[in-house]
Amino acid sequence: MDGIHTAAVDDRTLDCSRMDSFKNNGLKPSVWSSPEGGQKIDIAKQIFCNRSLNMRNIVAVGFDMDYTLAQYKPDTFESLAYEGTIKKLVYDLGYPIELLEWSFDWKYMVRGLVLDKKRGNILKMDRHKYVKVAYHGFRELTKEEKVSTYGSTLTRDSFDEPDYALIDTLFSLAEAYLFAQLVDFKEKNPGKIPDGIDYARMYKDVRAAVDLCHRDGTLKQMVAKDPKRYINEDTCIVPLLKMLRDSGRATFLATNSLWDYTNIVMNYLCGPHTSSGNTSCNFDWLQYFDVVITGCAKPSFFHEDNRANLFEVEPESGMLLNTDNGTPMPQVGDTMPRLMLQRSNKSCRVFQGGNVGHLHKLLSIESSSQVFYVGDHIYGDILRSKKVLGWRTMLVVPELEREVKLLWELRGSRKQLRLMRNERDHIEDKIHHLKWSLKFENVNPEEKQKLSSEVEELESQRDQVRLSHQLAQRDCHHKFHKVWGQLMKTGYQNSRFAHQVERFACLYTSQVSNLSLYSPDKYYRPSEDFMPHEFDILPL
Repeated sequence: MDGIHTAAVDDRTLDCSRMDSFKNNGLKPSVWSSPEGGQKIDIAKQIFCNRSLNMRNIVAVGFDMDYTLAQYKPDTFESLAYEGTIKKLVYDLGYPIELLEWSFDWKYMVRGLVLDKKRGNILKMDRHKYVKVAYHGFRELTKEEKVSTYGSTLTRDSFDEPDYALIDTLFSLAEAYLFAQLVDFKEKNPGKIPDGIDYARMYKDVRAAVDLCHRDGTLKQMVAKDPKRYINEDTCIVPLLKMLRDSGRATFLATNSLWDYTNIVMNYLCGPHTSSGNTSCNFDWLQYFDVVITGCAKPSFFHEDNRANLFEVEPESGMLLNTDNGTPMPQVGDTMPRLMLQRSNKSCRVFQGGNVGHLHKLLSIESSSQVFYVGDHIYGDILRSKKVLGWRTMLVVPELEREVKLLWELRGSRKQLRLMRNERDHIEDKIHHLKWSLKFENVNPEEKQKLSSEVEELESQRDQVRLSHQLAQRDCHHKFHKVWGQLMKTGYQNSRFAHQVERFACLYTSQVSNLSLYSPDKYYRPSEDFMPHEFDILPL
């Protein structure tokens, strides 16, 4: 089967109230959900495989919450974060009051960008860390500016902290946009921002303002009041969790959010909804998990030498109780641990803090390779859990859903781009051959004049083809994003983001509930054809 596909072994579908949302939508189907040829899985809902993974070897499946189980609406949630950050900059950090009139374009920034704190630039680079697209605020840098700044040094820049900031989470998009606005404002309004505040200081202040928003609870209070406004409803999450538990696997939740907020969000995702979209707040959702760890401070949570204390959370009151590595401890004056008495009919235990060693003990994990973890953050969820522990991992990339649809829709344009590139390369080969002949072969003056004319004609053709190709390529990339192009590509190279996905995620997909379309015992194998970020060489 041409196109993108993944091998399917022992697949079966799960009945789900939203199953008709997974219909074909005009795309070429990429995988069958059963070996007999049952329902086809929309390419936008497919799970892509970088490394073989046999789910039969997995005994525990874990999930992050924010932007994994809970998909926030960028037009409302990110705008809320942006507005809160602006207010902190003005009222707490003394920035000009004009900032309060600014608005947020939530579609402008994308993941995988790098902020140059010292120079005020926003960069997109390929897998080899070559800067291919660069903006100073909202002004695009010329090719000459890019080369002089990032391509003319004797040693390669690492593009890492402390001089650079990596935009690898959807949470970071608002602060990246605000940084670009501040750079632009500083350039166009001399004196409005004091001279002592350079680009690096501006970024530091933006980060401080974001942290203030999170610390004072402004964002989470607003989400708690109206979850439907800020979080996408996904009615396939509960069937997915039931499927995993019915298959005999343990399930756990590991989130940096604290218990009070976690309970509100998970109630919204897993609880029954009224006609107004509201849910009653209770603890019924805990039945879908064996262990819940809140406030786990990833990525340090993944290091066993992290000595953070593990507290058990009393769900009703939110009270934290001491434990001895997860074992309940009697409180002073009590003869028995109070939670051991209260939890007689509850299987799920809720904790705060601790480290991965505590989690392994609570779930009786004998080998870290028995754990499958799903998250949205390359560094916070995937890299550390994969690289340090050897957990099997799946990265949730919501942007992938639109990207693979466009890949299919633009297949004709992409084929034309390849033909134009081949034509350009063919002409350049002929030019090099003729120039070689002129330089090293004995040719008479008449023949030399003829060859020189051919070279001039070919160079003119090459320039025309090159310009046409560049314009067509730019137009194709702008179909994905008006500024940054395709998420997984930079020109013909994999983007830095795609390279990280390939290196650290065993599997990746557009949303966590796509797991419900596959058997819990599936054997995932790398595609025999191509991954979606290799779109320029897909067979057509």
